[in-house]
Amino acid sequence: MPRTIPLIIVAAVAILLAAGGVAWTILSSQPDGPRSTKTDGPQIGGPFDLETTGGERVSEADLKGKPFAIFFGFTHCPDVCPTTLNEMAGWIDALGEQADDMRFAFVTVDPARDDAETMTYYVEAFSDRIIPLTGTEAEIDSMANTYKIYKEKVPLDDGEDYTMNHTAAVYLMDAEGEFVDVISFKDEQDQALRKLRALVEG
Repeated sequence: MPRTIPLIIVAAVAILLAAGGVAWTILSSQPDGPRSTKTDGPQIGGPFDLETTGGERVSEADLKGKPFAIFFGFTHCPDVCPTTLNEMAGWIDALGEQADDMRFAFVTVDPARDDAETMTYYVEAFSDRIIPLTGTEAEIDSMANTYKIYKEKVPLDDGEDYTMNHTAAVYLMDAEGEFVDVISFKDEQDQALRKLRALVEG
């Protein structure tokens, strides 16, 4: 079963919801992500150069060599993102030694608020095995484009704050950085683990 969401994240979510009385949603009409495995369709994935803990730069070359799973979200997300990161931490635990044969990353779609320090603090509340990645608006836009990620900045009713609508899926890439499959937000843990094991085992 997935691990319990860290109390610090639960508290933060409660404060955000109570303060604004705002119901956040990730547009239900938006697809979770690409639905098929390798096809002749549009290429998903490609070069990127982002920042992680301590200002270290990470590119697609640093993730290649092992299959990897990437999720796009943001630290002010009150629902989908903490749930998915909590599930990802649970997948890592459930995979056991197989988790050593792949990589996991969380890329912000809100770089204006999510600097490297914020991302590191947030992601480590779930797992130190998940690589936090951020960058400039241009760098994030470029990666969102190459990974075919939907993202949209949405002003809140108070006129002073905003949220982000975005694709709610974990992208699974092989050791060469080629798109293989997605784990949908609707997938149960056993479905997710089957996809992850298939990815690791090739």
